[in-house]
Formats: sequence, C-alpha cells, structure tokens
Amino acid sequence: MPSPLDYASFAEAFHQHASSNPNRRVQLGINRALGELPDPSLEAVRGRVRSAQALVEACDAIPKANLDFEQRLDLDLARLTLRAESARDELSWGGSTRPERTPTAGDDIGDGLFTLFINDPRPAEERLADITQRVESIPDYLQSLLGRLRLPVTRWVKMDQTKTSGLFELLDNLSGWAEQERLGGSDRLAAATQRAKASLGDYNAALGKLDSAPDIHIGDAAMREVISLRGIDLSPEELKGVAARFLEDTFSQIEELRGRLVAKYKLPADTDNDQLQDFLAQRYRVALPNGQLEDILDRYQRERGKILEYIQKHDLFPVPADQDMLILRTPGFLEPTIPAGAMSSPAPFRDGTKRSLVYLTLSEELIDEHTELSIPGMMIHEGIPGHHLQLSWGALHPSLIRKHIDAMDHAEGWTTMLEDYMLDVGYVAGLEDEVRFTSKRDIARIGARVAIDLFFMSGDKSYLEVGVKCDLSSEDPFVSAGNLLFAVTGFVPGRVQAELNWYSQERGYPLSYLTGNHLVWSLKRELEQAQRGKLEGRDLDRKFHQIYLESGNMPVSFLRRVFAHRGLLG
Repeated sequence: MPSPLDYASFAEAFHQHASSNPNRRVQLGINRALGELPDPSLEAVRGRVRSAQALVEACDAIPKANLDFEQRLDLDLARLTLRAESARDELSWGGSTRPERTPTAGDDIGDGLFTLFINDPRPAEERLADITQRVESIPDYLQSLLGRLRLPVTRWVKMDQTKTSGLFELLDNLSGWAEQERLGGSDRLAAATQRAKASLGDYNAALGKLDSAPDIHIGDAAMREVISLRGIDLSPEELKGVAARFLEDTFSQIEELRGRLVAKYKLPADTDNDQLQDFLAQRYRVALPNGQLEDILDRYQRERGKILEYIQKHDLFPVPADQDMLILRTPGFLEPTIPAGAMSSPAPFRDGTKRSLVYLTLSEELIDEHTELSIPGMMIHEGIPGHHLQLSWGALHPSLIRKHIDAMDHAEGWTTMLEDYMLDVGYVAGLEDEVRFTSKRDIARIGARVAIDLFFMSGDKSYLEVGVKCDLSSEDPFVSAGNLLFAVTGFVPGRVQAELNWYSQERGYPLSYLTGNHLVWSLKRELEQAQRGKLEGRDLDRKFHQIYLESGNMPVSFLRRVFAHRGLLG
C-alpha cells in the first residue's frame, strides 16, 4: 500500500485532476495541450470518477495533526468538490446516467474556441495552432459524443441543436480572423472549418433521430445530496421557506415603491407593476446613437467606470491593481443558456492582468431589460464590486486548491447582496426608487429559482407553492415552472425559456442565488452583533468585504469558519 500523501503532494494531485479537461485548462490559464477537445466518451467519464474517488481516499488518509487552519480548510474544500464531481457524473434517472442523457457539443466545442479567440494573451500564431487542432477534431468528437448518448432529455436535445447551429458563425469568425491577420495556416483552418460545419449538420440530424424522453426529475434523495454537496446546510423544506418569505417581503417592497413612483410621475392610481415597468423602460430607454444594439455595450462601459470611481472615492472594497473586463455581446452558441448576462472569470494560473469576460444577451425582444435603470444593477452584479471583483481576488489566492473551487452560493450570495448594498450606500442617488423598483422586480427571480430548482430536481410540484398566484396545473414541468417565473418577474417569453433551460441542467446552481443571499446577510448580521461597540459602520463593512474577498472561493458555510477562526464572531 502506498504511503499517505502529504498536503503539498495531495494539492498537486488535485490540481492535475482538476485541470485534466482541456476546456478547463483554457479557463484556468494553464498553457498545456490546449489544442485538444474534451473526451466525451463514457470511458473518459468513468476514468474521471475513479480518479476523483481515489483522491477522496487519499485526502482522508492525510495526517491532519500538523496542518494549519488554512490547509485543513483546503482539504475539506477539495474533498467536497471531488465528491460532488463523482456524484454528478454517476447521477442516474430514467435508466441512464447524466452524461448519457446530456448532449454537450455546443458547450464543449464553443467554450474553449471562443476563449482562445477572445481572452488568450498568447501570440496569434500559437492560438491559431490550438484553434485549428480543435476544429480539426470536431468530427471525431461528435461521433464519440453520439456514441455516449442514451435516451437524452428532449429539451436538452433542442438546446444543443440550437447551440451547435450557433457555432457556424463562430467558426466563420475564426477563419475570417486568421485570413485577415494573414496568419500562416489560415488555409488549413478554412478547410477544417468546412469539414466541421458538415459534421455539425450531420450531428444535429443524428441527434434529432435519437430516442429521447422529457423527464428531468432525479428524485428527493438525489436532490438532497446535490444540495449537501454544494456545501449548503439547509434542507429543501427550509429553502422553500426562505423563498416564500423572500418573495413576500420583496412583493411588499415593490408595492411600496410602486405607490411612491406612481405619485412621483403623476400616473393613474391603478397603474400596476407591469404598466409602471413599461413606463420606466420607455422613459429611461438607453440611447442608440448608431442605431445598433451594440451601442448598449458602450453604455455598460461608461457605467463600469462610474461605479469604480464611486467605490474608490468612498473606499468601499479592495480592488486589485491589475484587473480588467471585456464586455461583449453574448455569442450565438451561448444565447440558449444566458438569459440576460453572465461572466467568465479571470484565469487564476495566468500571469499578469486578471481579466474577465462579461457577456450581455442583446435582442429586440430583450432591449427593455437593458435600461438606464437596470444597467447599474447588472454592472454591480457582473463587474466591480460583483463577480469580476470577487473572482479576481479568488484567482489571486495563493492556495493551489482554492484556485479550482467553484462555490455558487458564495459567488451569487455576494453579488445579490451588493445589489441592495450599493443602493443603501448612496449609489444612483436621485433615482434610487426607480432603480430599486426595477431591481426588486428582477431579483424576485431568485425566489422563483429556489422553487423551480427544487421542483425540477425532485418532481414534487408542492415546491412551486411559495405564495404566488399562478397556474400550476400543467403536467409539463416547464409550463408550470414558466408560469411561476412569469408571475414573479414579468419576463418576456424568450427570457423565461432561456432561464428554464439552464435551471433544468445546472441542478443546485439556481437555488444558490437566494440561498447565498440569505447566508451572506445572515453572516453579516452575526458579525455586526458580535462586533457591536467594537467595529461598526463602514469600518465593519470594509473588514467584512476584505475577508470575504481575500479568503478565496468557498461555500458560505466554510467562510463562516474563516470569520470564526479570526475571532470575529464572538
């Protein structure tokens, strides 16, 4: 039997395992074998599961007596991550496992290619070589993926067909870039692109002919394990209660704001929320000086600068010296699962500037979701002080293990907390009621997300009963869930469907928004109570922000251990 690993050896083994996927290496900024596509075969999936399980055993065997607090915390984080990974790939419902039921061509092909194209600082020739190798691998990848699929989920089939259709534009853009830059090898990429397009067409046709089934529910026991393996200590019943109370409180605030705004703008007293939202969207519509939707991106850039200036003036958050954001229109292959906006985090293993990609989904249907009132909230959430700031600090953390940790309650709890906090400290003064009304209507979605996530996982429709009047009678889970989401938010149909798309696949992630928000505010209040008379006001805020950001990525339950270890919770 081999000797137990020490902490450093385990951290390196964990690092190698966590960076085995070539798309993950692109995201992490690890310049090793970036010309490969992920191996979609079941053999590869089973190999990763065995590797993760072996590392859990190795973690358990490490002598802990001489480790410090941070090292023990790292090991607990690694163990949770590995167990969650294994459980995700072994999850089975309807007689087949998650990999067998999930077509992933759009993501597996598009994510890495787009990042190599847009957010890779290496010389163009190096990037072209990796891009070309990936494009040449597309036909073999697609054949392997088709060989993996057994009774895929019907809605996910349609989603992947839409995503892979969006890859045609990306492939053309890559070929055009290589030709325009007169890079050696552009002819090779052009030829590979034509073969890839043909194989994508064949894949879409073959995918549509596979037997599929609409069922997405994994059952109560599996749902509880998903939640636990995200580091969340609350039960589904407790989460439903949090959602119901949040929605009740949010609707009460919205009604109070509606009354004030109706009086301010001298609107009819019976103006309802939807009518007021439409009025505000038109009154505060973003100007399009060039008549192009892309003009909205320029407005986001200006807001980014205003927020950073305000934060620095009031010394609200620590900001790394070398960071940057690229604000982009969501590429076509990602639109089916990015309802409004999203971001790709800075690469933790890349030297130099910590740069994020912020995606914004633009269309004529969605134009009223990008207004002078909603843009501040979106940039607070996705940029600084939101995801970009938090994940930039996460990328700078010295722990090899912590650079690999994704904790959605930590990330989304932080950003949703900030949407209120930044208004509370005076940002957007003069339009606070307007922005808060718009943001409260939008953030109500996170209450619906808890209910829908629990329902999509368990199949128990009672989780949708969170005190909102809507029709839940349909046997189609997407119709009932969509009715709840629309009743809560008033989202346009396109956004409702895009939201439901990713809710159905990213189990436990949608509920992490409100769960994280609840846990972060609870931690903040606990800190305030423990520090009363010692550290208060803005000084306490700064300490809270500093520890939260500089501790790296981890579930909020783990972060609480950090505050307790530092003697701040009494």
